[in-house]
Amino acid sequence: MVDGVATTGTQDKLAQDFVQFALQCGVLRFGEFKTKAGRLSPYFFNAGLFDDGQKLGRLAEFYARRVLASGIEFDMIFGPAYKGIPLGAALAVELARLGRNVPFAYNRKEAKDHGEGGTLVGAPLKGRVLIVDDVMSAGTAARESIALIEAAGAKPHAVVIALDRQEMATEKQADGAVNDVPYSAVQYVRNQLGLQVCAIAQLADLMDYLSAQGGGELRQHLPSVAAYRDRYGV
Repeated sequence: MVDGVATTGTQDKLAQDFVQFALQCGVLRFGEFKTKAGRLSPYFFNAGLFDDGQKLGRLAEFYARRVLASGIEFDMIFGPAYKGIPLGAALAVELARLGRNVPFAYNRKEAKDHGEGGTLVGAPLKGRVLIVDDVMSAGTAARESIALIEAAGAKPHAVVIALDRQEMATEKQADGAVNDVPYSAVQYVRNQLGLQVCAIAQLADLMDYLSAQGGGELRQHLPSVAAYRDRYGV
């Protein structure tokens, strides 16, 4: 308990380093931001701001370290359009640098009717596929990736994301449940879609980071983040 706010009390070094990195890059910001679901969030995570070679390379290191530490087994990487494309490519490069060379593929939003055609680009989808994305606001994007992967005869096996917001899903799910469901998008993908999910960091890690800031300016954001978690968290 810090300033009346409950924290996890157990800190994940990789997650803490990632939160610090995201703040330094301006990817993670505090203020008042309206989410897709119309919620007013006290923080915003925009992976599109990992926007140069150095930032993207460091981000890939975090993804690779989390994936390898998770013990998740996979045969190839899939980056869903659009944000997942550079993320998946960067992860494939970093894994190869670490001695784990795996195939990589991605999809187009619009099918191409010339050249190689179709919506899939890169290595043929086969075996156990690891999907790479930035965040999950609902299971919608995961379901789209699953459909593409299964249609190609491969097995959608797991998802790795940068940040798990640990809040109630923001879009209607396949079973008709919506905002008041007692599970997050990550939990939905795990429990309803049957995929393993790992995240570099979670909302709880962000709160741990804020609580450790002593008298710093960042500490002032902890109560508002905690209030948002209390209202929308799972």
